[in-house]
Amino acid sequence: MYVRQSRPAGSRGPSRTPHLLEMNRTALRVCVLLLAGLGRAAGGQEHDHNDENAPHSAEKGPSDSHWSYEDPGQWAKHFPACSGTMQSPININTETTIFSPQLRPIQLSGYSLPASQMLALKNNGHTVVLKLPESLAITGGYAQQYRAVQLHLHWGSPSNPGSEHTVDHKRFAGELHVVHYNTKYENFEAAVTQPDGLAVLGVFLEVGPRENPYYQQILEHLRSIQEEDGEVFVPGFNIAGLLPDNLHLYFHYNGSLTTPPCLESVKWTVFNQTVMLSKEQMSVLVSSLQTDDNHLLMNNFRQDQSLHRRWVLASFEPSSSRDRQVPAGGSSSVTAGHTSSFHAGDVLAVLFGVLFAITMLAFLLYVYKNRSQNARLDSPTKSKVIYTAATAENTA
Repeated sequence: MYVRQSRPAGSRGPSRTPHLLEMNRTALRVCVLLLAGLGRAAGGQEHDHNDENAPHSAEKGPSDSHWSYEDPGQWAKHFPACSGTMQSPININTETTIFSPQLRPIQLSGYSLPASQMLALKNNGHTVVLKLPESLAITGGYAQQYRAVQLHLHWGSPSNPGSEHTVDHKRFAGELHVVHYNTKYENFEAAVTQPDGLAVLGVFLEVGPRENPYYQQILEHLRSIQEEDGEVFVPGFNIAGLLPDNLHLYFHYNGSLTTPPCLESVKWTVFNQTVMLSKEQMSVLVSSLQTDDNHLLMNNFRQDQSLHRRWVLASFEPSSSRDRQVPAGGSSSVTAGHTSSFHAGDVLAVLFGVLFAITMLAFLLYVYKNRSQNARLDSPTKSKVIYTAATAENTA
């Protein structure tokens, strides 16, 4: 452009200058529009990427606020992982679970907190979240150590149960999730995208005859955080009291976050023993909090997801008994027929008893037979024959 405008007068260049200038102005406008379009597209791609990979926020609970339990079928449009093949929650079919003796009892560390340590309790519009210090950890039952991040609850309505997982298609009144991240990663945000990044302890809640003092430490503050983003600080307490007494009976499988972005990075432990809350406590849980549109926060659970050939392991062999038992401490088994575990030691004890009975019977028959022979050998013709009966020690 600059060279053509410098041609001397009388040349043919000046006569084309207006036309060339107009062409260049048009080209410039096209370039500006293209750059603007590319900028918007890049911004949109970045937004989608952030939505898809947004970490499971430790402060806001299961995830951010750009989704709703009213339209879970729409989650995958904004969070593609929600349509994956390793999604949670699932229905645990006890007839197809696989007993794994390698599953060891869950061991916890640092779960008893002093009252002087204040904990943030928040209504994030989807659930109530209690932020936990990293001093709480899972130290046994997993190949790696996992540090706690937060715990939250899922529930139904005054007339319907609301646990996320189900057992033999039975849904329980509510469910507690305690979220941990793998310590081999730098922090929660780094761990949440890894296949072994998170470990979540799941506890079924049922209605019982007595008030649960541990859950009361949370429930008594819900009226103070009714509105979304309401937050209050509560005194520390024994977090282990929120879990069942028996931590060695559980189901285990690989799954996902149960809320957007549904990342498939969770190793689930769902305990077989339930925890009881009083009827009044359950009523407080399902009727205290509000959503962002000031509606009552209820039925904040996701429906069962397809197992897609995954295995569900059990740390115990289910009993064939159908009698439901309620252990001391206000807890029960999650299903009839799963009240106890039948371990290898029990099998050995039965086998030993059978073998012992057979051995004793053979010994008695042997003694009886030889006593009959001794009676015949006492005749004068056999006087030099000496017989000594075998002792129990010798026959063994």
